[in-house]
Amino acid sequence: MDFLDFLNFSVTPYHTVEGIKALLSQSKAGGLKVWERGGALIAVRMPKNACADFKFRIALAHTDFPALKITPNPDCRAAGIQTLHPEIYGSPIYTSWLDRDLGYAGILAYEADGRVETKVFRSDKVVRIPQLAVHLNRGVNQDGLKVNPQTDLNALWTAREGVKFVDALKKELPEGAELLDFDVQLFDAQPAQVGGLDDEWIFSGRLDNLSSCHAIATALTAAPVPEKDCLVAAFFNNEEIGSETREGAAGNFLKSVLESVSSLGCAELADALSSSLALSIDMAHAEHPNFVQKHDQNHAPVLGGGIVLKTNSQKRYASDVFSNAQFKLLCRRAGVAYQTFVMRNDMPCGSTVGPAVSAALGIPTVDIGEPMLSMHSIREMTAKKDHQGMIALVSTFFA
Repeated sequence: MDFLDFLNFSVTPYHTVEGIKALLSQSKAGGLKVWERGGALIAVRMPKNACADFKFRIALAHTDFPALKITPNPDCRAAGIQTLHPEIYGSPIYTSWLDRDLGYAGILAYEADGRVETKVFRSDKVVRIPQLAVHLNRGVNQDGLKVNPQTDLNALWTAREGVKFVDALKKELPEGAELLDFDVQLFDAQPAQVGGLDDEWIFSGRLDNLSSCHAIATALTAAPVPEKDCLVAAFFNNEEIGSETREGAAGNFLKSVLESVSSLGCAELADALSSSLALSIDMAHAEHPNFVQKHDQNHAPVLGGGIVLKTNSQKRYASDVFSNAQFKLLCRRAGVAYQTFVMRNDMPCGSTVGPAVSAALGIPTVDIGEPMLSMHSIREMTAKKDHQGMIALVSTFFA
């Protein structure tokens, strides 16, 4: 599955996991084990000769992205239109969701023969959230568009009366199955595409953080069976809402897997982790040509300029002098350029899964990512060159 196909397929965290599994299934090397948990996945390639002094090489990413999730009772009606009421997930740019072709997809839980079963689905229907015409909002271009997330983001679904959203979901189930619950979200239905004069950019929804997921899965798929180190790819859910869930980076998912792997390798987990390295891979803020003042002038990464090393003295990123040095050496070995990002002192800094994993496991961790524009918009932008560089870096790390 190439990058654009992966972006188009992965419209929810559950689809992301299915896409990662499809990539991993292409691996010709052996020793690959996979664990799943609620839109999260951990893949491990065991070494040929596990011994007491083996180390972990871990790459981290997240499967989720800002979204509008359909509420349990979403049905509303106004002006002859049946609408769907969403709940905000993460921190999307509200205005970017207006006047877009939107699909809906997710996972359904249903009863079959007395058991709870699940189905990942994607509807072929398209909905829309139209914004108010300029004639009815005369100051919009001067004052800016203000969106109330409670009242202004209902999606126009159908003109038919008397139908409920759950009725449409039930049609996705096997015959005789009873719908018990659902986790469904809206997504940008426009396919990913390349752009720029030389096709140097990629325009798509969900680049944050599907780019990292694709790079890690592609590198692990191509990686040979290691001699004694253990290769780990951890794809967490719920990073956009703080990671404190059972499938998030602050949960016990990764630790429980590593404990199991460590016992197979006859190694003490604490000893193995302290000498290991984790790459926390998430997207990074590229300098915007129309808003250069938003970056620290000495730490302003650009599209196509190489992988971004993210550091923060408040430890919003896990990078430190030890892991940074290892990352720079890795870049040299891979022949990949890097650039450095530091947030301005007068602006708050975001975070990643890196600090949670590093603190819980005591593993040296470096936060890196591909530079991008329009982060958390429904439609984002990155450079092909940087994505290729990330694949090369993680491939060198796993090799």
